[in-house]
Amino acid sequence: MRNILIMGAAGRDFHVFNCCYRERTDVRVAAFTAAQIPHIDDRSYPAALAGPHYPEGIPIHPESELERLIEDESVDGVVFAYSDVSLDYVAERRRRVEALGADFSTFDVDATMLAASRPVIAVCAVRTGCGKSQTSRRVSELLKELGRRVVVIRHPMPYGDLAAQAVQRFGGLEDLDRYDCTIEEREDYEHHLRAGNVLYAGVDYAAILKQAEREADVIVWDGGNNDFPFFRPDLLITVVDPHRADHALRYYPGGVNVRTADVIVVNKVDTASWEEVHRAHTVASSLNPTATYLEAASPITVEDGERIRGKRVL
Repeated sequence: MRNILIMGAAGRDFHVFNCCYRERTDVRVAAFTAAQIPHIDDRSYPAALAGPHYPEGIPIHPESELERLIEDESVDGVVFAYSDVSLDYVAERRRRVEALGADFSTFDVDATMLAASRPVIAVCAVRTGCGKSQTSRRVSELLKELGRRVVVIRHPMPYGDLAAQAVQRFGGLEDLDRYDCTIEEREDYEHHLRAGNVLYAGVDYAAILKQAEREADVIVWDGGNNDFPFFRPDLLITVVDPHRADHALRYYPGGVNVRTADVIVVNKVDTASWEEVHRAHTVASSLNPTATYLEAASPITVEDGERIRGKRVL
């Protein structure tokens, strides 16, 4: 039996396991390593989600223990499964793994894109902070104007009880309290809920998809960081930030999202210079000359401006 580690950040890594390794008997996932997300590396992926081959669940360790885990668990291979990192960052992890004689790889992207029975529009990006969620909300608004029932599915942020968070359905603002959401989750979910969108998130995206399909005409994937969509999209929209115009050439997996996009949105043209916008177009079109290109603004608005008018920023 082949022993592997999955390097992750409490989201994509679990999805890779669920899609590619949970049912396999020729591979043993010895552990996950955790980076980026605080307070996840003292927990485990629970047996209720890991399946019958892992009755004790799967431990999650800090990525700083990578070398020790490779030696202690006789690891044959390491799968890198998280996002929004530079290509140099990925290469450095590869060197650490291969120095101990283990294989290093990323995952089979196609195997992790679940097939939906409803059309899927996926919104991804070159980097985190490009404007995916505002784009997702606009896409949802346009679809509803056409009379379509829209369900938004959000990239995971599993900070709590993983088994309890397997499938989360948010139909209104009260569900934010019901699921004891963090500030970060509320930031991403609340705008969708205020817009009247049903939103799903969680850990087991096959189960999430099955439930969402029952109430959707169209599914909108609202991505996280610069990760790939978890569902096979019928239309892939990738958002580019002209303030970081060359990052498609330097960050993983954002560059792949540009290469595979059907539509590329160059966002923030209201704050970027002409030169930055032109550079973003040039870089993106060098990677994907056949995509449809759009430009968008990203204005900052405040619901109650009088509450902060005249206040000093410390």
